[in-house]
Amino acid sequence: MSRPVTAPTSTALSARQVWTRTRGAALVLALLLIGGITVAALNSTKAHGALDPRSADPTGSRAVAELLRGHGITLTVATSLDEATAATDSRATLLVTTPDLLTAPQQAALRATMTKSAGRTVLVGAGGTSLDTLAPTVTSALSAPVSALSPACTLPAAVRAGTAELGGERYTVTAGTEADSCYPSDGLPTLVRLPGPGPNPTDTVLLGSPDILYNNRLAHQGNASLALQLLGSRPHLVWYLPSLADTSATTDAPAGDTTDNFLALIPSGWLWGTLQLAVAALLAALWRGRRLGPLVTERLPVTIHASEATEGRARLYRRANARDRAASVLRTATRTRLAPLVGVSTRDAHSSELLLPALSARLPQTTADPRTLLFGPAPADDATLVRLADQLDALEREVRTS
Repeated sequence: MSRPVTAPTSTALSARQVWTRTRGAALVLALLLIGGITVAALNSTKAHGALDPRSADPTGSRAVAELLRGHGITLTVATSLDEATAATDSRATLLVTTPDLLTAPQQAALRATMTKSAGRTVLVGAGGTSLDTLAPTVTSALSAPVSALSPACTLPAAVRAGTAELGGERYTVTAGTEADSCYPSDGLPTLVRLPGPGPNPTDTVLLGSPDILYNNRLAHQGNASLALQLLGSRPHLVWYLPSLADTSATTDAPAGDTTDNFLALIPSGWLWGTLQLAVAALLAALWRGRRLGPLVTERLPVTIHASEATEGRARLYRRANARDRAASVLRTATRTRLAPLVGVSTRDAHSSELLLPALSARLPQTTADPRTLLFGPAPADDATLVRLADQLDALEREVRTS
């Protein structure tokens, strides 16, 4: 007669179960990896960056650069102050995309170039950090959102362009200063032209926001017309993209400027996003660290026989050399079973003063000392532990048969 097949008792997951549980996450990770590699491969040859004339991104400026080239304007892209100043002369327009990133020595050098070049300089988004040096007769006010604004001035370029999308930095011109103040937002201009002295004067244009130069905004309103007129008034355009990689930003910069410039490179949206992620992480930690509710019973995934559980616990005790713990478990279980047999309540089963007298009355003569068996010291070795188990079993049988 063959033995019946019993259900497996192992709780370890099989390879099939592991794959079933993890295949969803593995598929998502694979798709993300493939998508990332694909996007990186497609864009590996493209230039990126806001206001970069080589970039076709929504906030790049490749479109306006191509329009200027179509009108015969030559374009030089400069990523260092030395390149920008070397390429600037009386026949050039110098566009500085982020003047606030320049250190004080860089601003002083740029101011000297602006004065002697007799060309045009366009400063995009210049704030209080750079205005004191580059346009000392102008101060910045609270910024305004970008919106469609009317010229409200006599500057020919603004009159011809008409309504354009401006905003950002707003400016206050010192009283008595000759200037063209255009595209006001709440009474303050967002575009200011400061003419220079002399028969062939230089002029400086302060542009409050860069939106009219973006690829995705160039076709709106009169943005393209205004951008072409501001940047195409000279036959050559120097497009200066300040960078912290510029050696002139660190050699003469005072201590602390590098940190300020680095923080200025981080958009405000990223700072707010980081704060939101930190708050979300804190809330998630509080949620996951909440106090657990009451225990609930659950069905075991497999059936564990009592003999297997006993054998498993015994092996754990043996591996840990926990003979004292094993002996205590055996004695506690024996006392619990003997107490009702000799008329002692289960509550008092572990009291030697109550259990031993009742046991002696039930067994006037016994081969082993009940006190040593039920309340004795821990066994010194495994053989003594086995002998104790046999003696406890014999004592229980003797009580049951008496």
